[in-house]
Amino acid sequence: MSEMYDVVIIGGGPGGYNCAIRAGQLGLKTAIIEARGTLGGTCLNVGCIPSKALLHASEAFESASHHFKSLGVDVAGVKLNLPQMMAQKDEVVDGLTKGIEFLMKKNKVTYIKGFGRIISKGKVAVDFESATTELATKNIVIATGSEVMPLPNIVIDEEKIISSTGALKLGAVPKSMVVIGAGVIGLELGSVWRRLGAEVTIIEFLDRITPGIDGEIAKALQRTLTKQGMKFELGQKVTSAIASKKGVTLTYEPAAGGDAKTFDTDVVLVAIGRRPFTSKLGLENVGIEVDKRGFIAHNHWKTSADGIWVIGDVTHGPMLAHKAEEEGLAVAECIAGLAGHMDYDIIPAVVYTNPEVAAVGKTEEELKAAGVEYKIGKFQFMANSRARTNHTTDGLVKILEDKATLKILGVHMMGTGVGEMIGEAALAMAFGASAEDIARTCHAHPTMSEAIKEAAKAVDGWVMQS
Repeated sequence: MSEMYDVVIIGGGPGGYNCAIRAGQLGLKTAIIEARGTLGGTCLNVGCIPSKALLHASEAFESASHHFKSLGVDVAGVKLNLPQMMAQKDEVVDGLTKGIEFLMKKNKVTYIKGFGRIISKGKVAVDFESATTELATKNIVIATGSEVMPLPNIVIDEEKIISSTGALKLGAVPKSMVVIGAGVIGLELGSVWRRLGAEVTIIEFLDRITPGIDGEIAKALQRTLTKQGMKFELGQKVTSAIASKKGVTLTYEPAAGGDAKTFDTDVVLVAIGRRPFTSKLGLENVGIEVDKRGFIAHNHWKTSADGIWVIGDVTHGPMLAHKAEEEGLAVAECIAGLAGHMDYDIIPAVVYTNPEVAAVGKTEEELKAAGVEYKIGKFQFMANSRARTNHTTDGLVKILEDKATLKILGVHMMGTGVGEMIGEAALAMAFGASAEDIARTCHAHPTMSEAIKEAAKAVDGWVMQS
């Protein structure tokens, strides 16, 4: 322990590496520890990025196979080359992880491979292979992220019964796949394999898909995915999944009670969510406790232990890479003596199915529960010129505005490319805009984003298009 660091970050995911970069920019002597062997965390290595690569590739395959002809593009003999699809996915991931390593060097951040654990205040041990190194630091940032949530009595073997990690590297398209969980991960990865030829059935414990998303949008998404061929079994509890050479025999029953059913399928994807990763971090050595769900509490990112901070999936809030990134930047600034800030009411979320779902702010259900009086403006993509020309008319934009303050409280969309459009809504909310502010802002024509403008007009009843 010959040198003292200003900050040591345990975990090299989006929260950790953004924290490290910002700390380096601010002149702090910084080290980042990552056990995986590559930076980027779950998001870059086995989550957000590889899944988007497969979503894009599978959409291209489906378009070439089924949709090009209607546009006057005749393509003969379309074939799936799954090894190449996986290879291009891996190439993207490899390039981005190397890019993050470069950014560490550029910002004078020391990158240490190994498993980081807290020994005591200001001391971190790094276990790598058979050696252990100790680091001394003024500040420790816990950014260890999350891991796959297991399902009781079901063993994930990553062959027949897989997690999201296994779903990103299947060697062949299964004839059938059951996805346990109708959240973001299940719907996205289920969409990939449906497009590539699998019969996909989603089994969900709740009576709806995408919990946390506005109810009207969720229903619209389920209708569209059903039309695409995805099957849904809602309000069902999976009790067992037994793998064999032939496939998996799955048993489920109504969540409210009732007779059990069995289902034979080639592959089962367990996608019921993620849980914080806090195992063997040495939290007990500094008196940090986790709650019953495994999260570490904080006060402006400060834990109960002096000089130890927490960000990302390991603490409360949505398990989203961009949430972790913003927390990482804020913590680095706080450590440097600046006023790190983050607005937890304005964190956009996207479901990268086709069509996509994007949302920011409160849902209509949340506003009703809180007794807030609000106005609604909606606009269907069916009436949007660009959507009509592109044959992407499924979906709508929905804007919720406070009746008293006229501030936008939530924006919810379903449509092609809405993940790229939600930033406009987030920016408007960040500056306290009203729906009229958006309505009176000139939008290019013809664009999909005009649907936001028209929904904003509809809040006050002066929509122009039909």
